[in-house]
Amino acid sequence: MSNFDDLKYKFNNFNTFEKIIVINIVVFIIGKLIAVFGRESDPLHYLKLPADFFDFILMPWTLITYGFTHYGFFHLLFNLLVLYYISRMLLNLFRPKMALNIYFLGIIVGGFAFLFVYNVLPSHLLVPTLGLIGASAGIRALIIFLGVYMPESEVRILMFNIKLKYIAIALIIFDLLGLFGLNQGGNIAHLGGALLGYFYAIKLQKGQDIGKGFESIMDTVASWFKPKSKLKTVHKTKAKTSYNKPSNKKSSDVLDKQKKIDAILDKISKSGYESISAEEKKFLFEVGKD
Repeated sequence: MSNFDDLKYKFNNFNTFEKIIVINIVVFIIGKLIAVFGRESDPLHYLKLPADFFDFILMPWTLITYGFTHYGFFHLLFNLLVLYYISRMLLNLFRPKMALNIYFLGIIVGGFAFLFVYNVLPSHLLVPTLGLIGASAGIRALIIFLGVYMPESEVRILMFNIKLKYIAIALIIFDLLGLFGLNQGGNIAHLGGALLGYFYAIKLQKGQDIGKGFESIMDTVASWFKPKSKLKTVHKTKAKTSYNKPSNKKSSDVLDKQKKIDAILDKISKSGYESISAEEKKFLFEVGKD
């Protein structure tokens, strides 16, 4: 196996958010290489979201690509560390596609909030900007979603256990204060993502997944890029193979474990995270460490 095939194999075995993290890193490295060897002052210009609405009309893809674009190393590092940590919590409790819905809708709503403010409000109220970059709006959406959906749950930060609702409140306060700072555009996008996360959680508590339509669109787009199999289906009538019975004790244990996970997640989707017992929460936490 070549080095490229080895990297491809490892990438395919990453979860969805780990793949997003890798893509962010690759885009960052490409930007740095273009800046050095191409002597470009703005190497990722065609990926960031422009502030002017008519510039955006000419580059509509930037509503998504800005979320994969970082210019500063520490900006990239902080965003990706938070994304990795928060995505592990989400993937332990919710469907991967639903977590992706929250993330990408947060980026989209954050981008639209940025465009709206910079094209509607008077210019003297706004801090000049060259465009919007960074994954922060999507990350805000994920954190606020968790803070609203399971507010009493705790996460450990350094030596302290802090409830998710307090983290969410603190971030909103920081972003509101940031509206009066130099990163005004970024904080507007953060608040847009936070608003999406809030409404997603409120609606999900009532049994409504507002990301279903977006999920269908993404599934359709993804199907365009999937290679069609040329293998023919062969039907066997004589031989009967049972796939329901595990072949050994190990596969039986795996099947039982998955059934327990599915049952807990089903309970969460119907009645919320706080409806499950302490033992079930501990079980999900242990599964997440595997």
